[in-house]
Amino acid sequence: MHYTVLGSGAMGLRFGVLLQETGQQVDFVDDWDPQVEAIKKQGGVYVTRDGQNRHLVNINISYPEDYTGKPDAYIIMCKQMGLQEMLTRCAHFFQEGQYAITLMNGMGHIEKINQYFDPKYVIAGTAMIGTVLTKPGEVDFIGKKHAGSLHLVNQTEKPDDFTHKVIDEWDAAGTNPGLTTNFIGTLLTKVIYNSVVNTLSSMFRLRQGQFISADVAPTLVDKLVKEAYEVFDAAGIKPIQTKEEATELIYHETRDLTPNHYSSMFQDIRKNRPTEVDYINGYLYDLGQKNGYNAVTHDFLRDVVHLAEHANNILNAK
Repeated sequence: MHYTVLGSGAMGLRFGVLLQETGQQVDFVDDWDPQVEAIKKQGGVYVTRDGQNRHLVNINISYPEDYTGKPDAYIIMCKQMGLQEMLTRCAHFFQEGQYAITLMNGMGHIEKINQYFDPKYVIAGTAMIGTVLTKPGEVDFIGKKHAGSLHLVNQTEKPDDFTHKVIDEWDAAGTNPGLTTNFIGTLLTKVIYNSVVNTLSSMFRLRQGQFISADVAPTLVDKLVKEAYEVFDAAGIKPIQTKEEATELIYHETRDLTPNHYSSMFQDIRKNRPTEVDYINGYLYDLGQKNGYNAVTHDFLRDVVHLAEHANNILNAK
């Protein structure tokens, strides 16, 4: 199959490279000048796994205005804040019948993607896979080969032949995909995880394993997960995981799979970029407000993450 990755940062590069290594045709599109120019100059992207075995992988990357390919599907991996601009700049090469596959963090992206793609061609999901863009043109895959997992779901909640083909190809690439038929419930699995792990580990500049090893971590995890599920109850939404399963996933990922990983939110703070907290904890708070529930802890965390962004900007300005 022919895929084009829109948003060729850490996760976009990981999925694209893994698919390319199994023989799929993959193009990359990005709008961040340092990334595009570094990859073009190098003739590809340097890839490591847990900091080891640095090697160059040849990839085809373009700016949105220069791309002329006609893929079967786009893999959309932008940050929430930059998605609308990316879609606008790429709209000239979108064609009827092409699929959009997205594994973005947070909520709010589906509505933007639906401006350009019919919902029957939209596949979304969540990825529990750690990856770090160490610098422009260099990406580090966290965890052993075949580490992590993901869930994919059609927006129609009715898997078609194309979706099953995607599952087969992504399984061959070692991404461990699972297929569900609960659209919103599937997307919320990563929102729950990020609303706890990303926010708390990032504010205090901790690796995920360092965060979960804290004596106070169980109290914080329980409180935040409980409040998230009370929001879902108020909104009449049923996630694909129970509250207990969501809690266990947090412990399993942080302790067993990605203990040395810095959350993506911290990577944004460290690089003086806005975080996606408004689309994660902020989403949970806003959803609660719409349904008569006040998710005060998630609202508080949203504000504190913004304070961490502010503090980092001040410290880096010195």
